[in-house]
Amino acid sequence: MSDFTEQFLAETAEIIAALDRAKIEELVVRLAGVRDAGGRLFILGVGGSAGHAGHAVNDFRKICGFEAYAPTDNVSELTARVNDEGWETVFEEWLKGSKIGKNDGVLVFSVGGGNKEKNISVNIIKALELAKSEGCVTLGIVGSHDGFTANNADTCVVIPPLHPDRRTPHTEGLAAVIWHLVVSHPLLKIAETKWESVR
Repeated sequence: MSDFTEQFLAETAEIIAALDRAKIEELVVRLAGVRDAGGRLFILGVGGSAGHAGHAVNDFRKICGFEAYAPTDNVSELTARVNDEGWETVFEEWLKGSKIGKNDGVLVFSVGGGNKEKNISVNIIKALELAKSEGCVTLGIVGSHDGFTANNADTCVVIPPLHPDRRTPHTEGLAAVIWHLVVSHPLLKIAETKWESVR
């Protein structure tokens, strides 16, 4: 057991060391541009990434002053759209209903980032295609260099899949590290967090 703990943590440190710092800074700058233009931020994710999306919406709103939303936070609308329109278009149609526009941004959390040929995460692909067609800023934090998000978003931070047998836990764990870095960045942070403000 202790050997696995050491191995997992060593893998995590190796992946962190390999992260593209410049790409993270680029992500921050693009997000600042969305906020400063009065745009909204829509955060998309499925499974564990849906949990990240809801948590990140809270932090982008409270800490960084964004108007931010995650479709997966509205279970009634999400399930109605899945039932009536289908899973593949659920995010696309949600964004259409939100009248997404050129000042807005879409941020994707995903392990693979979508793959058209393999029919994986088509809902994310369709949402990004819509966002691009409307002139939105498209962003991602993913765990694959060859997925749709990495190859089509304006800026995408790829968590290097150095240990493919544990790609999902490393991607989802480090996605949280990255977006917490982002909301803490001096270019975006405008409000003090509670425990740091208590002396």
